[in-house]
Amino acid sequence: MWFRRDLRASDNAALFHALKNHALVYCAFVFDTDILDGLPRRDRRVEFIRESLVDLDEQLQKLSSENTKGSVRLLVLHGPAIDEIPRLAVELGATAVYANHDDEPGAIWRDASVAEALRAFDATLRTFKDHVIFERQEVLTQLGKPYTVFTPYKNAWLKKLVSTGDAVPEGFYLKPYPAKKYAASLQAIPDGLREAYALPSLSVLGFEKTNLAELGVQTGSSGAQKLLADFEPRLSRYQETRDFPAIKGPSYLSVHLRFGTVSIRQLASLAYAQARQSPEGDLGAATWLSELIWRDFYHQIMANFPHAMTGSFKPDYDRIQWEQGEEADALYAAWTEACTGYPLVDAAMRQLNQTGYMHNRLRMVVASFLTKDLGLDWRWGERYFAEHLIDFDLAANNGGWQWAASSGCDAQPYFRILNPTSQSEKFDPKGKFIRRYMPELAGLSDKEIHIPRSPVVDHAEARAKTLERYAVVKNAE
Repeated sequence: MWFRRDLRASDNAALFHALKNHALVYCAFVFDTDILDGLPRRDRRVEFIRESLVDLDEQLQKLSSENTKGSVRLLVLHGPAIDEIPRLAVELGATAVYANHDDEPGAIWRDASVAEALRAFDATLRTFKDHVIFERQEVLTQLGKPYTVFTPYKNAWLKKLVSTGDAVPEGFYLKPYPAKKYAASLQAIPDGLREAYALPSLSVLGFEKTNLAELGVQTGSSGAQKLLADFEPRLSRYQETRDFPAIKGPSYLSVHLRFGTVSIRQLASLAYAQARQSPEGDLGAATWLSELIWRDFYHQIMANFPHAMTGSFKPDYDRIQWEQGEEADALYAAWTEACTGYPLVDAAMRQLNQTGYMHNRLRMVVASFLTKDLGLDWRWGERYFAEHLIDFDLAANNGGWQWAASSGCDAQPYFRILNPTSQSEKFDPKGKFIRRYMPELAGLSDKEIHIPRSPVVDHAEARAKTLERYAVVKNAE
């Protein structure tokens, strides 16, 4: 069993199938240097993964507590996955490697390479759906094509979820995978390999500790379940609170969904059940379910339209002339360093830089500001988020940035340009969030705190310039 973005032992599709179909199963994880070598040496994601592996190792031991074969531990490798997994399979005499699907372009290439290497000694790579409820081409239009507009996709998604029949009974797609039932197949690490495949420290991996513990970030499945328990009593108010960064509104589970320390089936089951528990429904739960469906939507966009991961989903938008040169570089630096002069934008960027997290409403605000106030290519912002967000997910990050830039599927119209001051007044009316990350403004009144100070651009002038910039795609709308 090759763990990747599914770092949990419970309700794990590939682990379930491996245990059910084989008498002896080893569990492994690879710190893939093809990925790690491109990261900064202080990266919260690497630390999150490392600490979550401690939790996963404990889960596997607990799962096999009644197993008489010895100490079941996670085998941890460090190197290129395309080399390490086939090598380990040969060393263990494995006939198959089980893993869950990963539709990122780089992952597809990696898995194809591993599958080819395994075939050389008559072993196979078997992968399963686990990261989303519906993937790839499971939800299609009546013409048999992938959806590119969210609302009809959501309606079709919900309809498929409650499909009933002999082949697919109601609740089938939300049903958990009971790995515990087949835990006897878990195999202990051979004595000679235990030390060689022990979980390495961050320093051995070539990384430094971050402020993850100081921030109180919950890691592993145990951390995810604590967050979920905290969120459940707040779920009914999610729709009311989710847009206000000073309020504890979100679930804060995004990083756990990203690395699979929580099952999407568990979350969707909770949201779906609560959304329909009363005749009038639960608007908070329904709204959160909708957000989970957006996640599926962006993942099927990535699978069916991979060109959107590097260029505009709507090719016409690649004709836009973004700002370039020294002035553009200076504006970008001001954005990344939280020095734009717009209090909410700067507070949001400080939150990202200091914590590796940014509130979802603020992601829209700062993305709109970068593309439509500063006139900078959305890919610049997408790349910065990819480097700094602990919950970075290629499909969702790309989808969000292209939504803000109007170049994506079902994106906001190009002429919708968020006013950063109005957004500040509406979603942080008392300036609580701004004061948290911009303490130098704490003494200002609730009205004054939203006023831009030495702004790098004038919003009204920038808006007019953006409408001119987007004129090349006006007829494409």
